[in-house]
Amino acid sequence: MLTLSKFISYALHPILFSTIGSLMYFLLSPSHIPKPQEHIILVVIFAGTYLLPLLLLYILKHFQLIDSFELETIEERKFPILFLVLLTYLIGRMLLSLQGVDLLAYSFYGSCMALLISYLLFYLKIKTSIHTMGIGSLIGFIVMMSIYYEMNFNLLLAILVILAGFIGSARLALEVHKPFEILLGIVIGIGSQLLVFFYNR
Repeated sequence: MLTLSKFISYALHPILFSTIGSLMYFLLSPSHIPKPQEHIILVVIFAGTYLLPLLLLYILKHFQLIDSFELETIEERKFPILFLVLLTYLIGRMLLSLQGVDLLAYSFYGSCMALLISYLLFYLKIKTSIHTMGIGSLIGFIVMMSIYYEMNFNLLLAILVILAGFIGSARLALEVHKPFEILLGIVIGIGSQLLVFFYNR
């Protein structure tokens, strides 16, 4: 059971969800920009939200500023989360400056808001599950797409909700989060996406 939980936690790591969400956006939404431009955007997003955070973690681990890549304590999470807040904001701003990908830009602003809320909660000694916040953000983004494009993504949403259940269960089985932290992550993830969407609509 623990081996499966670890596999789920790594295979569905939160730093992957920005790339997954962006890929879904280009596959599911009506085409707005040339394919080569889509590919460049995806490469930038993958590098910015996956490769850079991994590099940061390796540097922090090398200089013994964190004990493990799991970032188990609130203190270990503070700088990496703040780093992701800045990255997601900058990517959102870059996307908003382009033509035809406004909704994708809003999703990054939503992720930025979710991460910022998570960071601020550290000062209340509350540790949010970044895993469930990541899948929650993806669910919120697909809901945004469904509303914006008036398309039915119910099957996809059902699959994502089931995945959220698997992720939450895995984090509980590994005893890295309490049920409240799991639920809080999902609520912040979905809520931040929808707040940004309806504010900019």
